[in-house]
Amino acid sequence: MSSEQRPSKLTLAAVAEEVGVSAPTVSKVVNGRQDVAEATRARVLAALQRTGYKSPLQRKSIPEHRAVEVVFDSLNSAYGVEVLNGVMEHAAASEMEVILSITGRQAASPLGPEERAQRMIDEGRAGMIVVTSAFGSAQLEAFHRRQIPIVVIDPLNPPPADVFSVGASNWAGGKAAASHLLELGHRRIAYIGGPSTAECSQARLHGYMAALMAEGITVDDDYVSSGPFKPENGVRGMKALLALEDPPTAIFAGSDSIALGVLAEARRQNIRIPEDMSLVGFDGTHQAEESVPPLTSVSQPLQEMGRSALRFIIRQVRGEEIDSRRVELATHLVVRESTGQPRVSNLALPRVSTATAAAAVGVSATMAG
Repeated sequence: MSSEQRPSKLTLAAVAEEVGVSAPTVSKVVNGRQDVAEATRARVLAALQRTGYKSPLQRKSIPEHRAVEVVFDSLNSAYGVEVLNGVMEHAAASEMEVILSITGRQAASPLGPEERAQRMIDEGRAGMIVVTSAFGSAQLEAFHRRQIPIVVIDPLNPPPADVFSVGASNWAGGKAAASHLLELGHRRIAYIGGPSTAECSQARLHGYMAALMAEGITVDDDYVSSGPFKPENGVRGMKALLALEDPPTAIFAGSDSIALGVLAEARRQNIRIPEDMSLVGFDGTHQAEESVPPLTSVSQPLQEMGRSALRFIIRQVRGEEIDSRRVELATHLVVRESTGQPRVSNLALPRVSTATAAAAVGVSATMAG
């Protein structure tokens, strides 16, 4: 059900229509009357929970919306901490509390979508900010029925058009990273990205591809991989790239965390950064500044992303008209010490994919004929 289709106010009549009973019957259940068949009572109670209906007495007991819940799949990266800092800074200025939830497998909530949404109402929370996590249609629908504001930041699956979202110019950032390496003279440039389904990771990949294709360089499938935004993905990707017949001279990592994994594996294999291979990260976290060597990285305004998400929540709670449901903030490249010109011995022609080579052979054969 879209936001335009949802009723502005839930009523007993609406609940009665959904269950297929009279409004007085629903009223009896709400008021605890006993003269209702148990089967009918169970159906009405289930509908009340699904719709989030509250009696006037219950509504008066709901606390004022002075808290927002912020949900992370995990909070073990500098990216998440920076976003959270932005949320908390704006929350303090707005006299709001922040409730932190971690939804990783080991800390998954036992509550289903309906129960979780109902808890938000019962505890008077203003809304929910979901950061780099997947969210299901059932959860969104449960929130929509109860008119609970929700904002997503860099979601792992594309959000519906009516969901408010905050992100950065990932495509432009990916293009800037690859263009920087191209300007240094690199031609064999690999991309170790985040989850293949993550919208932000896809945008960074497409920006990287656009920069290479603009220079007439074929993007080799062996040079592109995906995985979680974690160092172990960088380790795994680096191992695979170094095992190639023609390893890249530069790597664009889809996050600073991935880049740290690349750096760790480079040290284990005695690969010097940037003398033997250049490396660019993405996020611009304090980890990029403190790594050895300091990491060239595409910087995102992570704290401002957190602040913007909370502003969206507050404006929805106030009932304000909001023209756009998407905020996209600018990225910029910060050049540090992990990138440099490729060694002369590494300046080979870029690899051509099997499909491209086969097509070229076919064209040559046709011309010869």
